[in-house]
Amino acid sequence: MSLIPIVYYSHHPALHKVAEPVTEFNEALAKLVQDMYETMYHADGCGLAAPQIGIAKRIAVIDISEEKDKPFCIINPEIIERSGEKMMSAGCLSVPGTYTTAPRSTYVKVRAQDETGKFFEIEGHDLLAHCLQHEIDHLYGKLNIDYLSSLKKNISLKKMEKFLKRTKGK
Repeated sequence: MSLIPIVYYSHHPALHKVAEPVTEFNEALAKLVQDMYETMYHADGCGLAAPQIGIAKRIAVIDISEEKDKPFCIINPEIIERSGEKMMSAGCLSVPGTYTTAPRSTYVKVRAQDETGKFFEIEGHDLLAHCLQHEIDHLYGKLNIDYLSSLKKNISLKKMEKFLKRTKGK
């Protein structure tokens, strides 16, 4: 497995466009998914979408377990059911050093494929629902920061740039 560099907001076009569906389920895809898990864990994240590593494909990996031992991937996901709503605060690996709030459903049901192409459904409440929505947003070119007003968005981007300068080379 290998680490893949995470790309940052406004630094890579893959973050801002709709990702392409995955059509080939093969060893290369399985390796990419494993590399995404390693990258997510290394960055201390609970989710990572392929656009965050500069790949415009509909792939995301998630693990919200405390022990970081329950990873799963969602490929070509779609939300098929949702309910409830509240503003939830979260960070984003592509906008480091910032936390933003976004409106999120408190329950979602997602239909997706795993790395072998097998279809499955997953239901998420609260944190898992939020994480599923956050990663699926990435697959459609939307980040948490995009929910903010222009002023708050600019403030967050300045915080991110300061964070990146401060941590460069670490």
